[in-house]
Amino acid sequence: MDCRYCDHPKTHKHGKTSKGTQCYKCSHCTRTFVETFDTLYYWRQVSADEVEKILQSQLEGSSLRGISRINKRAYNTVVSIVHAAAYRAQLVHN
Repeated sequence: MDCRYCDHPKTHKHGKTSKGTQCYKCSHCTRTFVETFDTLYYWRQVSADEVEKILQSQLEGSSLRGISRINKRAYNTVVSIVHAAAYRAQLVHN
């Protein structure tokens, strides 16, 4: 895995978080990071399936409040996920 900070190819496993996510350490910049760093799942207590379900519902035209009720997630969580996905899509588009 390449370093998420400096793109150096030499990283090694560096333990696990309390949630069980694998940590990595770069041998070049000596920074540590988890495998979900800089993704839609970073710092979220939402599984990948739930994120996919939220984005699919939003794509089909459901309201954000309706999505939050159906998925039993806070409205701000749903808005944050949709906003982050839109930002990443804009980066890919540009």
